[in-house]
Amino acid sequence: MKKSLFLLVLAPLFISCYQQERNCADYKTGKFKFETEIDGKTMVTVFERFDDIEIETFEGKTDTATVRWINDCEYILQKKHPKNMQERKAISMKILTTTNNSYTFEYGIVGNDSKQRGTAVKIN
Repeated sequence: MKKSLFLLVLAPLFISCYQQERNCADYKTGKFKFETEIDGKTMVTVFERFDDIEIETFEGKTDTATVRWINDCEYILQKKHPKNMQERKAISMKILTTTNNSYTFEYGIVGNDSKQRGTAVKIN
């Protein structure tokens, strides 16, 4: 019983020491691919980021957004030429984890608590 209690107390200490890799600076620039499923269909977005600008192609349409970095792992996207009120809303992006060729991120409309997750793969 004492041994179990001892392990129960120490387990959170070991778990809290583990930190996932986050080399966010490696993903400030480059060409990336993001796949998501919408209504049962896989949709692909390809985008290229040049530190303060992002060019995205989705379903044959290309759009440009400004990128404002908050820190190495968080930035705000703002469409340069919004076509409607929805596109005028800024998107908050946060890189959660990185690997040698991809990163997992969380995104949502600035000011909205609803967030979604995705993974972008570096393709160049």
